[in-house]
Order: sequence, then C-alpha cells, then structure tokens
Amino acid sequence: MTRLAYFDLDGTLIDRQSAVRDAISDLCHRHNFSPTHEQWLRDQLADRANESDFAELRATFDLPDTAADLWQEYVDLMASAVTCRPEVLEGLARLRAAAWTIGVITNGAGDIQRAKLARTGLADLFDGVAASGDLEIRKPDRRLFELAATRCGVSLTDGGWMVGDNPTGDIGGGHQAGLHTIWLRGRPWPDELPAAHHVVDDVTDAITILLNETE
Repeated sequence: MTRLAYFDLDGTLIDRQSAVRDAISDLCHRHNFSPTHEQWLRDQLADRANESDFAELRATFDLPDTAADLWQEYVDLMASAVTCRPEVLEGLARLRAAAWTIGVITNGAGDIQRAKLARTGLADLFDGVAASGDLEIRKPDRRLFELAATRCGVSLTDGGWMVGDNPTGDIGGGHQAGLHTIWLRGRPWPDELPAAHHVVDDVTDAITILLNETE
C-alpha cells in the first residue's frame, strides 16, 4: 500500500482540552477577567476557536481591547500551553525514516493550528498541512482532504490512510476521500457510519500499524 498517511491534530496528536483550560486561565488572569468572563470563554471555545469568538467576547462585555489583539494573545497562549508527547514525535519521525509521506488535516483556524504545530515540533515532521480555516470548510468535506494531498505533493487517488479521533470528520471523511482509516476510540460512534479499518486507544498504536504496513 502507498506510504501515505494523514493525521488529525486536536485530540489525536495533541491534547487540545488541557491546553484550552490553561490558555483561558492565563488570558483571564492577564486581563483580570471575572469568573463570568472565564465561564463564557470556556463555553464558547469548548470545541473550536477563531477571531470572531473574541469579537463576540469584546461586544458582550464591552472590552477595550480589539478582537484581533485578544485573538493573537489567545493564539500565543495556546501555542505555549500545548504539548506533544515525545513518543508521538518519535513515532512520526520513524514514519518519515521509513519513507512515508505524512500530512495534517485539521479543523480550526490556520494561524492557531500552525502555531500549535510549530511550538510542539510537529511542523518539521509533516509534508503538508490543511486547516479548515484555509478554505472555510471543515472535515468531512472532501475538499479539505484534496487540499492536504496537494500540499503533500500527492493526489487523493494515490490512496493512503487517515488517522483521527472524530468519527464523522476523520473516519467518515477519510472513507469519502477513498482512504483507509484508523480511529482513536473515545467519542460516541454514529450508528450509520461504516466501521474504521482499525480501532486503537492511542495514536502511537496507529503509527505502529502504519509501520507494520511498511514491512
């Protein structure tokens, strides 16, 4: 099989939720935000974040800072808070050493997703990155998978794998794009969705499966 794999970012390669908690706490501390501000941010940013959220924050609470400044501060705080486990970095490096082409397909604003990749050291390990904010579309839209393939210098017709934790976005999207799939279990699985080709508990297990395909 083609040595080509795409990975989701949040919840697959990194723990977004813990980073969000830390970044929001730091932002609120810096600006002396009230518990009401903090809870509003936690609710609003639970699943995704972009600059428009901070425009809404500013309008809701009549804040003096611009939305752009608040957003950039949050991006920087998220990049500082997020981490990638050494064993994940090592596994991806092994894939590269085994002549795999690897890309990231992630929902999220391009600037914050690329800041996470850069700070964790992941950016140097990937051949291409496609973030939903690049085209204002989200997984499972096939066009995001096509963009990732182009940025990796390949074509979706080459086949390959999609690894992620979101059943609909990652696995359903991967199926629609003609890819084999590996699901990191955790979220509820929709009854109507076809099964993934493999199910694992950790992304390192997915990397092991891919490396075994090489042998």
